[in-house]
Amino acid sequence: MRTQQIADPARAEGQQGPRAGDYIVLLKPRVMSLVVFTALVGMLVAPGHLDPLRAAMAIACIAVGGGASGALNMWWDADIDAKMKRTAGRPIPAGRVAAGEALAIGLALSVLSVGLLAVVANGIAAALLAFTIFFYVVIYSIWLKRSTPQNIVIGGAAGAFPPMIGWAVATGGVSLESLLMFALVFMWTPPHFWALALFVKSDYGRAGIPMLTETHGRRVTRNHILGYTLLLIPASLALGLTSIGGPVYLTVAVGLNLRFLAGAWRVFRRPEAAAEADGQAAEKRLFRMSLSYLFLHFCALLAEAALHGAGFARW
Repeated sequence: MRTQQIADPARAEGQQGPRAGDYIVLLKPRVMSLVVFTALVGMLVAPGHLDPLRAAMAIACIAVGGGASGALNMWWDADIDAKMKRTAGRPIPAGRVAAGEALAIGLALSVLSVGLLAVVANGIAAALLAFTIFFYVVIYSIWLKRSTPQNIVIGGAAGAFPPMIGWAVATGGVSLESLLMFALVFMWTPPHFWALALFVKSDYGRAGIPMLTETHGRRVTRNHILGYTLLLIPASLALGLTSIGGPVYLTVAVGLNLRFLAGAWRVFRRPEAAAEADGQAAEKRLFRMSLSYLFLHFCALLAEAALHGAGFARW
């Protein structure tokens, strides 16, 4: 059962109140940066003309929507955040921001971002943003995260929608290209987070989160990392065969996939004793590699757009 973390008593005992930086942390700026980047790429590589001012306003709306999701997630997860070392210092469990305040901020920013995106872009983009916020907060945070080891697999869809939203801003719809950008992020998410779970296992255990490492063990988690990496590769390469792909993207994708597969293979075949002995070094390398993997894929899409004369030239 979830028990709501109460922040106000800590303040009453003299703890420092919120600072401007606490409200920024509440919006999960690191997650927001990924949301903004992939949405921007989805917008820039899409066909058609896009007014620069409307594009900038649309990206701002998507960023605010991402921040709203973060605030609502922190509101709901305050109790388990307090139990994990890497999240205990967040504004709500640390007592610097009240849970009710975070809820109000998240709801207000959700309504604001979706409403403005409908005005500056179109209804399809706004509907996708609204569904993304709903999916991250309700489907992932409230339902899946505490109930199933498939939380990351299904919940990964929330992080995969932003490039589709960016594409919809530019085109007013959904296409094979935007669906494959979604698939790339969606299939990337499980090995990315399971690599993290392998070296922060005790954190998830203390919080009672049914991460795969907790419910099925590390060996099964290693197997799943390799399996999802093998599913990720065709999603990555298929995008290169569409109108927004090309030789630059495919060259980058092949190199990144070979490197990522080698890292996943090392994690898969390592005995647990060896991993414990070196502090999960291979697992940490794979996690860091996963960050550059996604970033460089989307950079390659931008390079193709520049070469094709799409995206940047139409501005």
